[in-house]
Amino acid sequence: MIKIYKHTGGPPHRMTLPKPEPNRLPYWLRRLWPIYCFLAALVTFGYALYDPYQIDGDAVSYMDIGDLIRAHNWHGIINGYWNPLYPAALSLGHTVFHSTRYNELHAYYMVNFGIFLLEMLAIVAFTDALVQLRELREDSKSFLPSFLLDRYTLRYLGVGLLIISTQRELSMGKVRPDALLQAFLLLGLAALLKHLATSHLRYAALMGIALGLAYLTKSFAFLFTFLCIIALIVFRVAWQRCSATRAAAAGLLALICFAIVAGPYVAALSKQKGRFDFGDSGNLNYAWFVSGTEKMHLQPDQTSSFGAAEVHLTHPNKLLLKSPVVVSYKQLPYGTYPDWFDASFWNDRIKVHMNPHLQVSVTIACLVRILRYIANHPEAWLLLVVLFLIGARLRVDWRPHANAFWLTPVLLGAGVFCIYSMVNVEDRYIAFGFLAVLLPAFAALRHSGKVPTPITENAASAVVLLLALLAVGESARIVGELRRNLKVAQSPAGWYDPDTFGAAQALNALGVGPGDTVACIGDKACLDTHYWARLAGVRILTEIYKPAEYPVYSVLADMPNRDQVIDTVRSQGGKVLIGYFTPGVMTGTNPISAGWLELDSSPFYALPLNLPETPPAGNTHPNAASH
Repeated sequence: MIKIYKHTGGPPHRMTLPKPEPNRLPYWLRRLWPIYCFLAALVTFGYALYDPYQIDGDAVSYMDIGDLIRAHNWHGIINGYWNPLYPAALSLGHTVFHSTRYNELHAYYMVNFGIFLLEMLAIVAFTDALVQLRELREDSKSFLPSFLLDRYTLRYLGVGLLIISTQRELSMGKVRPDALLQAFLLLGLAALLKHLATSHLRYAALMGIALGLAYLTKSFAFLFTFLCIIALIVFRVAWQRCSATRAAAAGLLALICFAIVAGPYVAALSKQKGRFDFGDSGNLNYAWFVSGTEKMHLQPDQTSSFGAAEVHLTHPNKLLLKSPVVVSYKQLPYGTYPDWFDASFWNDRIKVHMNPHLQVSVTIACLVRILRYIANHPEAWLLLVVLFLIGARLRVDWRPHANAFWLTPVLLGAGVFCIYSMVNVEDRYIAFGFLAVLLPAFAALRHSGKVPTPITENAASAVVLLLALLAVGESARIVGELRRNLKVAQSPAGWYDPDTFGAAQALNALGVGPGDTVACIGDKACLDTHYWARLAGVRILTEIYKPAEYPVYSVLADMPNRDQVIDTVRSQGGKVLIGYFTPGVMTGTNPISAGWLELDSSPFYALPLNLPETPPAGNTHPNAASH
């Protein structure tokens, strides 16, 4: 600014005040951005190398569908419970890395790393779209102060929160589709915001395509897509004063693009089920968690286990013995463990009804889990507190004509919490909703005063940068610790589990291998940890069912018709019966453990049923010791 000063006794002259120092932090945030992205990818690649074994029954089902994709078995791919896009990614990784049964997990961890890179791209697209819509709707004559966090600061914040989420609920070791779903939902939301900012129809089309890919990942996205289309139309009409016809045309275009991507799978699934069907996972989970319907091995005559649902099973498990329950899975020709390969096949024709009492208790339990998730992610809330302490203020106006750029993503993110809180909440389900609510809230922060101060801006950017760097540093520390643990345990890789792999190798050494069928007993060997069967190349076609709370050994000991049960299982043609036992109980000195073979010093034991030649008592195989 130039002022005129008057000196006594002399003519007036002009003096220029010194200019403030230029703000260098935004410059360095831009310059360091590629380096930060590289570091984020590098430490996450460390997880792909060293993250521990975390495989469960869900993971095995996705791997089995990936096998069917590589075999071009399109009929087997159509599945009412698991959607095909994530298995397709696993299949691609399997092919690229030329994997075998015993090293395929390495390829699948690398697929998850590739999905993380896609998530980073989706976060950047989402935050950039937020900023573009924010600046477009900001009136230069607005009485409100300017926004506190710029484009690059929001990028750092988004990627930092993504890294924290990857450390916890979306880790490389979980072979599950939730990270891929989050990536496509974020891309769909980014396209929606870009359309609101530009009115270009191509972004409405991109939204439909991204959400179509999200649906092919998980059927939850089917309902979420319609919420996004409604949000697009309402915001365009009510907040941007666009004509209803133009807004509806954009929504229709998004719906058409979604249908082009998702429609063929919906049509194939509907043809298989004989009715319109876009997926049964939501219906079945509602039946299990809210209606009180029995989840495992439901039979048509078990009316007391129907709960509040109406049950007319098309093809229930074949019941071989009623007490204890022994079932056969020969009806379904796909899957390592067919009962969980397609739960919609065995539970077809379950019509749910609301149980108000159970619905209230389930919703309360889900809200508690949401609060626990929030408490388990304190970094963002602490950052928000610090920003308020240095002068940030959350001044939002949701009225029409106001700059309510945050409203659409926040409401859609809250919708994610609401939908899942009606049925079941897990951390991996709501990670996307957390980001969809939190990042717009940070983007809406404004300066406390009418005139922005560089000190406040610098402090806010520095605190966000510190959080982002600490997230990378914590990941580097965790990766280093995981690597050291592998060396101490002398394990060949993070994805290697000695019990599971040892049991599979011991089965192969016994002469049980690809093409063979086996039986199992207990939730651990059957439902929870049946990756041993996939590694061995066998299928579980018979199960002796036991409730999860009872140890297998106790069930066998209390079984009055044990010989009849074993004979029934043997008649199904399985080579062995597999059980997971508490260490130390299978001593071989009593009738309960007689004949059972320990599989490579693991908790897994095998009882020969139809082996060509049973090893004699006392024989010790390198991978299967008999007690």
